[in-house]
This record gives sequence, C-alpha cells and structure tokens, in this order.
Amino acid sequence: MYTISVIKLKRAYEIPAKEDGQRILVERLWPRGISKEKAEIAVWLKDIAPTTELRKWYNHEVNKWPEFRKKYKEELKQNSQAVQQIKELLKKPVTFIYAAKDTEHNSAVVLKEYLEEE
Repeated sequence: MYTISVIKLKRAYEIPAKEDGQRILVERLWPRGISKEKAEIAVWLKDIAPTTELRKWYNHEVNKWPEFRKKYKEELKQNSQAVQQIKELLKKPVTFIYAAKDTEHNSAVVLKEYLEEE
C-alpha cells in the first residue's frame, strides 16, 4: 500500500509553475521544440509511456480512445518496474507532463487514472 499525493496533468508547452511540484515527463519521446531548461523536467520516465506500437496505432484518433485506454492499462499491468518507479515519486505532489494537444484523450490521463484506481 502506498499513499499518493495529488497528481496534476500539464502540457509540456505550458509555463512551469511552483504549484506543479515535481514535474515528470511521461512520454517516450521528448516534446518537439522545447528545451530541457524551459521544460523544467525533474524526471523523464520513458518506460511508463505507451509502447511505440500502441502510440502509433492510437495516433490520437478519438474514436480509438476506449480501446487505447484498455490496451495501455494492460501494458501498465505488465510493466511493474516502471509502475513501481513512478509510485515512489508519488509521495510528494507531482505533475505529469505530456505533449499531446488533446488534454482529455492522452496517455497521461490514462496513467493518472490507472494509478488512482490501484
């Protein structure tokens, strides 16, 4: 059992704020056009992101959203090492940083949901 702090979500292109707490990039690829200094990322957890195959299959097509959520949660169940690593970081306030334009249909939303359900 572990206690999670509040998990916030924020696009990589938004200005970092003190209220973000620890900023964790939860993408397999670095966001285009943003420097590491500007992003103020504390931790980059590439391995917690959806596999390249799943990411390419989904391609941010909203009609695939329900199936993407299901498949990504299955990947997370099989990815215990990365999930354990992120759980350790949840003892303090964190913000999951993602690159997608769609703020409601992206992998960070699913990851937050998965961790809060566990």
